Amino acid sequence: MLALIEAAGWPIWPLIIASIIALAIIFERIYTLRRNQIVPPQLLEQTLGLLRQKGVNAEVVRGLAEGSPMGRIFAAGIRNLSSSREVMKESLEEAGRAVAHELERYLTSLGTIAAVAPLLGLLGTVIGMVEIFGSQAPTGGNPAQLAHGISIALYNTAFGLIVAIPAMIFYRYFRGKVEALLVEMEQEAIKLVEIVHGERK
Repeated sequence: MLALIEAAGWPIWPLIIASIIALAIIFERIYTLRRNQIVPPQLLEQTLGLLRQKGVNAEVVRGLAEGSPMGRIFAAGIRNLSSSREVMKESLEEAGRAVAHELERYLTSLGTIAAVAPLLGLLGTVIGMVEIFGSQAPTGGNPAQLAHGISIALYNTAFGLIVAIPAMIFYRYFRGKVEALLVEMEQEAIKLVEIVHGERK
């Protein structure tokens, strides 16, 4: 591995740093975006049960807000339970926007790495080509310098693609997962509003 890095030259170091950051984001998002952690099963039924038993109190609201992102949205709605349907719905939407921002955290960075990694590989390719042409002289080329230039060009191009392809795949996967979770949370929040205002059983 060290021999490969030496052969690729200094342009590979930004790619190595980008790959480490991308891996850290991927593992963090896999851990954070677990469905059961974001939208716990039966949370709506449990919330309605707590409201029937204990009513609206600080303990219920705090427990919901600290439990999960979906619970945070429910807590925002329950705080405005005595208000009109429109006010309650607006509070749910505001909490939903905050949760959406939290779920999308680091995804922009991952998408940027996916877009920039091939360009960093191309930079290494250009630097390698410069070395190749620099090694050519009127009396003949230096084979060692020529080989080094080709190594820089090829290794950087390959490593740029190796970083970019998985980063783009996971970026698209996480974007789709976040959108699906947000739609599900929106539907659950609408059910809560309709049930507490007597529009739904």
